[in-house]
Amino acid sequence: MQQKKEKLQASGPQKTDRGNQGTKKVRTQDKRSFQITDKKAFRTSDNKTSRISDNKASQTSDNKTSRISDNKTSRISDNKTSRTSDKRNSQTQQNRIRNKSTGFKEKSSKGKHAFNKSVGSEKNLDSVSYRKNNSQRFEYEDDQIFWCEKCNLPLIGEECGRCGSRGKVLKLSQPADVRFCSPYEREVLDRQLYSAFGCNPLGKRLILLNKIPGEDKTDEVLVDGFIFGILRFELSKMDYSFEPSLKGAKILLKHTQGRTARLKKTNRHLNGKSISAESIETFDSNIKAGDFVLVTAGSLTGYGVSLFDGAEFSGLKDQPGSETRSEPEFSKESEKVLRIRKVDSSEASLHPETPDLTACIEANKKHLQVLGKNAINTIRGIISRKEYKNLPVYVSFSGGKDSLVALDLAQASLKQRELKAFFLNTGIEFPETVEFVRNFCREKEISLTEANAGSAFREQVGKFGPPAKDFRWCCKVCKLASAGDFETEKRASSQKGVAGVAYLTIDGKRKHESFSRARIAASETNPFVPAQLNIFPIRDWKAIEVWLYIHWRQLSYSPLYDLGFERVGCWLCPSALAAEYERVKDLHPEMYAKWNAFLLEWAKSRGLSEKFIEHGFWRWKELPPKMLKLAEELGISVLAREKTEDFEIEVVSGISPCRAGGYSIEAAVKGIREQEAAGFVNVLGNTVYAEDLGMLLVKTATGTVKFFSNGNLLASSETKEKAILLFKEAAKQFTRLSRCTGCGICVKACPVGAASLEGKTPHVSETCIRCGKCTESCVVTRYFDKLVPDLNQKLKL
Repeated sequence: MQQKKEKLQASGPQKTDRGNQGTKKVRTQDKRSFQITDKKAFRTSDNKTSRISDNKASQTSDNKTSRISDNKTSRISDNKTSRTSDKRNSQTQQNRIRNKSTGFKEKSSKGKHAFNKSVGSEKNLDSVSYRKNNSQRFEYEDDQIFWCEKCNLPLIGEECGRCGSRGKVLKLSQPADVRFCSPYEREVLDRQLYSAFGCNPLGKRLILLNKIPGEDKTDEVLVDGFIFGILRFELSKMDYSFEPSLKGAKILLKHTQGRTARLKKTNRHLNGKSISAESIETFDSNIKAGDFVLVTAGSLTGYGVSLFDGAEFSGLKDQPGSETRSEPEFSKESEKVLRIRKVDSSEASLHPETPDLTACIEANKKHLQVLGKNAINTIRGIISRKEYKNLPVYVSFSGGKDSLVALDLAQASLKQRELKAFFLNTGIEFPETVEFVRNFCREKEISLTEANAGSAFREQVGKFGPPAKDFRWCCKVCKLASAGDFETEKRASSQKGVAGVAYLTIDGKRKHESFSRARIAASETNPFVPAQLNIFPIRDWKAIEVWLYIHWRQLSYSPLYDLGFERVGCWLCPSALAAEYERVKDLHPEMYAKWNAFLLEWAKSRGLSEKFIEHGFWRWKELPPKMLKLAEELGISVLAREKTEDFEIEVVSGISPCRAGGYSIEAAVKGIREQEAAGFVNVLGNTVYAEDLGMLLVKTATGTVKFFSNGNLLASSETKEKAILLFKEAAKQFTRLSRCTGCGICVKACPVGAASLEGKTPHVSETCIRCGKCTESCVVTRYFDKLVPDLNQKLKL
């Protein structure tokens, strides 16, 4: 694609066309961010596009699931895929297959099976959304794009830049972070379609993927403005599977050479029904139990799920009496062969136009200009404020697509101001990431500051064990410690602005990346790096907008995206998808083998099996329901054997009333000497160390803590509740002392210089004001409940 690069400049605020938004207010940036007088604006058409306002963030409802939209395309549930185990008998296997949940889920209505409508086959053919009526999860109002039906192209604004026509609204399942299908993902989809149905009718046409909640990597496959199906990675078999939508099934039926079943013609209701063998005319022999099957029944077409292997079908057909029935029989439990998902008499076909990415950029060029201009205005509006105009500006450049766009926008914004890129190398980055960051900055002549955590992860993993989704100690050790070093340097060399801000950082964080990031503001400070003010110029962008911008601006990007990674980060990150972690095995077998060997040894020491590691259970400290269910189905034990640690707190007798009044809690502490504690427990209160008596006495605002040379710990307070809180705080600080990693975050967080380190032993001097900042910043106290999970039980609470 040879395109002349567009020059980015900014002027006044622009409106990005989001189409028919009803009474929604048009989003405006902070007024101060639009005092820009640059006249060389992006050229835009009269039909300017507008974004949704920040204060019109979507409403939440009662349950923690997303809503089902008007098209009623349901989300995937945790127990979506049938999984088989050698330990289960055939009847159990059939039951699991029968109950297999899909992205196009059945539901009951007034006693009849009503199938949720898949896109392309019902009234609203071009709308896709999962919204359950009672949800507490954040709901995005900006959950749509548009589709030009004439050009057959996705649009990020309502008007097509090629033909001038208005695109139809295409509702997206939340978090609505739709993206282009990568080359590797196309290979996976092609392989699944040929493996299952012997064909791939999609060819080279544009394919979008929209991630939806699921067991692991789960994406809606969008083609020609409708859902063609769902591509998901199944943890049970550690491989992909493809489920067609109703419209996708109809299209596949025109090309397939396998996995089909033809039923006897009937006028009876089929959706959601289980069909017996005698009611089926043909059933392909290559079908396996659990496969999605393309179904025809007279003029009806659609798909279902097989409950039997095709090789067994002829035996069922030969049963006495089967030839006498002329209509599909809704079978008894023992006779079920096929469960119908959805069939109807509608027609479906692919669009005759197959435009490429170049045409897509042309159709969206005006909208991209507006997006870029508004982002530039956001940056300029904040950095030009009086309190920030003399501070240094950095771009947090991780090597990912979002920070890449943020860096390009920052370059366009800061014509008269020095700009530097900051790369936080955690020591467990992909080699491709490190190489790309360095090469890109060198080619663009951007000054790059690289903070390197070195071997911090390897040094601490033995102490903490593998990081987990709910136990991300690695982020503080490998990221925040290095960021803190950088902050200390900036504080010493920079003039401070408002609230102690010493430098500004432009960051590529976006709302649509995940529900947890849905409420980010235009700018905010990091509580762990208080001297830094983060600016988020593309916080409202979807992934498709990011990729369109990258291709429009002809920016080089990390090769990892084309190799099967949706997001680029640490290669062994537990928060990454298992599907992507499997790619590490292919791309970097030596790295994978070394980490896998550690995981296997860690599991073995706790009495856990290799299957526990193989299926990714190590990625949680506390397993969620979906993983507990998977473990049960696969017959994998998740009960770890307790491993004796050097440090231990054992509650002696629960909570006891004192004779002199009040309450006390006594415990035995192993692994800490009173001399060590004497230099640290000032963090709790005023400390008296009577070395000759072998005792530490700490006086706090709510009571006293005594620690004796024999390891006894006694916390006392006037009420039971206060005694519990005081004991827990003491236990937390003793755990912090014993497990200190020496990262130094607490030292940087202390506002009065009371915290220090001697090697990896923390000290707190008498100047401590007990503000709690060191405790808040510590990785150990952050995950205290994970490190000492049974404390409440020991306290008999």
